[in-house]
Amino acid sequence: MFKKILASIGIGSATVDTRLTQSVYEPGEAITGEVYIVGGDTEQHIAGLEHALVALAEAETDEGEYITHYIIQSWKMAESFIIQAGEEKIIPFTYQLHYETPVTQLNCPTETCKVWIQTGLNIDLALDPSDRDYIDIAPTNVMSTFLDAMTECGLILSYANVAKGFVKSPSFTSTSGCYQELDFTPKDSGLFNFKEVEVSFVPENNCTHVMLEIDRHHKGALSAFTLQHDTLDKGQVIAQIKRVLEV
Repeated sequence: MFKKILASIGIGSATVDTRLTQSVYEPGEAITGEVYIVGGDTEQHIAGLEHALVALAEAETDEGEYITHYIIQSWKMAESFIIQAGEEKIIPFTYQLHYETPVTQLNCPTETCKVWIQTGLNIDLALDPSDRDYIDIAPTNVMSTFLDAMTECGLILSYANVAKGFVKSPSFTSTSGCYQELDFTPKDSGLFNFKEVEVSFVPENNCTHVMLEIDRHHKGALSAFTLQHDTLDKGQVIAQIKRVLEV
């Protein structure tokens, strides 16, 4: 009886560890692994096992800006079950990452982009044991081509962050509830008549939409275009960027 009471307040309770098969993924890629659960000092009822894809994001209110843990998507792995004292359970899983998962592997001097898989055991009447596994998100081939093209156009990626909200244009709208902002500045201030270009990607299965906000004299000018994955050509991407920047 004493051990059951201790378990009910989170002492000697079950532990959970998520083990991913790899640490680097791309947006939209399948993520696989297993959850390793070890029972505590006594039998426990586990109300459910869940995973969530979480990003560190900036949000705005009337009182100002703040940083929040934004859940991009979540998955329920297991329903209610009993785990015995000292029992070990291994539960494999496979998920597909959201196409709009923020990229963390960037050649950028200042960035605040962090993404992780959060694991939670919902134990009745207990403190919820949790497990956080940070993952690196690499840019897709289309994103890498675009980033290289921006460099060749004379721009440097200077800052990256994730913000809560949506990217909207007449032809596309993001769906995850957060979006990444990539800030580019000219290598030579005399080359362009603007201070900064802010880029956001909205990837889909067969194409990647790109939103550009050009800061001209403290006024933002929006432009957007779509890159088709099967007909991607770096030279055309460079030409498209130049047309947008010279407007």
